[in-house]
Amino acid sequence: MLVYIARRILLTLPIAIGVSLVCFALIHLAPGDPLSAVLPEGASSEVIARVREAYGFDRPLPVQYLIWLKHVLVGDFGTSIITRRPVTAELAPAIANTMAVAAVAVVIGFAAGIVMGCVSGYRIGKPADRLVSTIALSGVAIPHYWLGMVLIVVFGVQFNILPTSGMGDGGIGSLFTTWNGFLHLLLPAVTLSVIPASIIARSVRGAVAEVLKQDHIQTLYAKGLAPTRVFRHVMKNALATLLALMGLQFAQLLGGSILVETVFAWPGTGFLLNTAIFTRDLPLLQGIILALAMMFVVINLFVDVLQTVVDPRIKRI
Repeated sequence: MLVYIARRILLTLPIAIGVSLVCFALIHLAPGDPLSAVLPEGASSEVIARVREAYGFDRPLPVQYLIWLKHVLVGDFGTSIITRRPVTAELAPAIANTMAVAAVAVVIGFAAGIVMGCVSGYRIGKPADRLVSTIALSGVAIPHYWLGMVLIVVFGVQFNILPTSGMGDGGIGSLFTTWNGFLHLLLPAVTLSVIPASIIARSVRGAVAEVLKQDHIQTLYAKGLAPTRVFRHVMKNALATLLALMGLQFAQLLGGSILVETVFAWPGTGFLLNTAIFTRDLPLLQGIILALAMMFVVINLFVDVLQTVVDPRIKRI
């Protein structure tokens, strides 16, 4: 097991380097000049040259990449062009805010998806299965931003029972410690949980239905084992597939949603990414994209190892 984990970590290193290279290249190949946001109108060529030198944009791209990678490895993502603050100072609270809403969305989405998937998997072809399938397909098809606006209209305008924007006055510290903070968290978390719940429901349905067809499950029923104990065996066999899917969905939630966080004015990674794109804040944009990409890499590594712990038969190496 330790050898397998070590190999997976070693395989992750070139992936991480490739991610950083793609992130750097895509940002620099985008049209436009990011320094236009900080340069005064009609700036002289000497001023432009000094600013480009200060930000290191006067050097060849390979050199810029190596310098940037060197700083990134020690936790220095550069300085924001717009705010003139370190990128880490801008990025850290945004990641924390997104993780808070993602944590609640994970609980809601995973719980709802597993329940719906089990009900549907045990009732293949029956009305309950058709109902769950319809709900799951609708959940995937409904745009996030549209659902968010509908929830705002219903719960924030019509009934006026839930706040519709921001995090409240207490910041992230109040989200799980005060009732008002949790209410601010509820609508964006529910909105983000719909697609993961729908995807998990469909996948759990297929996994449970497949396991129920296997001979050893039929043998358990034939021996008169209680349905609850049979259910534990079913879920244990379906757990490996479920873990892979849950890992991907959790990583996607940590990435945030630009539209959802913008609709609810939630100061997370999606909202910050939207701001960096429109202001062409190159260092901030690079830092956000690299941080989100590395989240996917790390979570996939964790899920691979966890799957092997749960079921050693799926060991890939």
